Amino acid sequence: MDESAALETTAARAVETADRDRVLWSDADREWASRAAAAIVGERASAEEFLGRRAQLVLERVGTRQPAVTRTVRGIRWRPWVGVVTVIAAFVLGLLIDRIGGGSSINLLAPPVFALVAWNLLVYVWLLVRPLVLGRGAAGPVRTLLIRVASVRASGDSNRADASTAARRTVLAALPRDWARVAAPLYTARAARVLHLAAGATALGVIAGLYLRGLAFEYRASWESTFLGAEQVQALLAVTFAPGSWITGIPVPDVAAIEAIRAPASENAAMWMHLMAATVALVVIVPRLVLALVAGLVERRRAKRVALPLDEPYYRRLVAAWVGEPARVRVIPYSYTLTPEAQAGLGAVLARAYGNAAPAIDAPVAWGDDVEQSQATDAAGRGFRDVGEIRLPLFSLTATPEEDAHGAFLTALGGGGGAAGRGAAASGTSVALVDESGFLARWGDDAQRRDERRAAWRELLEAHGSVAVFVDLGDPDLAAAEAELAAAASVHDGGAANDGRERA
Repeated sequence: MDESAALETTAARAVETADRDRVLWSDADREWASRAAAAIVGERASAEEFLGRRAQLVLERVGTRQPAVTRTVRGIRWRPWVGVVTVIAAFVLGLLIDRIGGGSSINLLAPPVFALVAWNLLVYVWLLVRPLVLGRGAAGPVRTLLIRVASVRASGDSNRADASTAARRTVLAALPRDWARVAAPLYTARAARVLHLAAGATALGVIAGLYLRGLAFEYRASWESTFLGAEQVQALLAVTFAPGSWITGIPVPDVAAIEAIRAPASENAAMWMHLMAATVALVVIVPRLVLALVAGLVERRRAKRVALPLDEPYYRRLVAAWVGEPARVRVIPYSYTLTPEAQAGLGAVLARAYGNAAPAIDAPVAWGDDVEQSQATDAAGRGFRDVGEIRLPLFSLTATPEEDAHGAFLTALGGGGGAAGRGAAASGTSVALVDESGFLARWGDDAQRRDERRAAWRELLEAHGSVAVFVDLGDPDLAAAEAELAAAASVHDGGAANDGRERA
């Protein structure tokens, strides 16, 4: 989707997933939005077109009831004027650096242009090594600050207390967080473009200020040093001003000429100012403009192709309902036979989280069975290779997680490490259900024991690229289970998208 449609779709998702109790947006509203969007876009539309038009309808209707939601959507859009102000302020900063050396004398060993050139050279080196340190696409602290200034703003929610206050605030808190995750690649490129332009503007301001002051004052060039002689100074200046000398054709004076302007002696600084300006232009301004152009092209492409996590249960449910095909959900229990109550609870959870899903619950894989050879798991394995299916391994919290058994099971299903594991995980083996009903029946509300067992399961599942969702299938909290399944899928899809960008 383009940037605007992606933002609206993300906002609609926040409204419909964060409002667990259907206070702001009822089930009837959801059905109306889907029907109306389907009628508008027609049968030949793509899933993205359907979701984008549906999101517009959601925001139009919910905005009449909850204006704070609309204000938040407007507030988290990128504000272009922030980039313009940043570049102008950078130019003014360079223009107002009113001391080249000190007073009307330029100390050739200590002009600010040296610091400007050195800083930009360090930045170029950092741009080369940053992918190795932070990973591709990661935003550094300066870019992160600019993104926050340009795209994060208070929602303006009122302090009035009413029945919908808690739901509204939950939505308003979820929306900026969800959009930041989706828009991160785009906003990182946009911030890079602005910062490269700002760096070039600073250098341009320094050159402009240098020449403007040179028209009104006579600058004299000299040098002094406790440790360096004329030969060392000449060599240093020859290297530093080599780019400027090359582009202007002005040679750096020889050792005798350098010795002749040693303080207190001096000479007119015009030649040195030309060398400084040309060096800054060649080392700072031109590379920064090239980098800004590259970042701008990347930004433009990403703004037209914002990737949404369409494998999330929320989007799958909407698209499946639109095309008239139920979402396919396969549950694969490991060493665990569900009671009738737990099976009914599982059905309710899946119906709430995946809408008109057609769930299939496989026969349990026995403890220690060879997963590849087990008949039940072989059927599951065939299903796991179907990328159009939602797969949910199921465990019991009463069991102690063991790498040799549960870990081997996850690895065989494609949730383990290695290239194959990552590929399978990206196709759907990302969320695992852990049923707490048997644990609660045996130990009751033993919070400490339950927290310890949960931590053990999280550790094992995270080691195999999966996210744990704990639910009491005997008496499930449907709203909480739906939210946790959506959040778990979001965590995995965000990581998978980052991995894909790094490989690209």
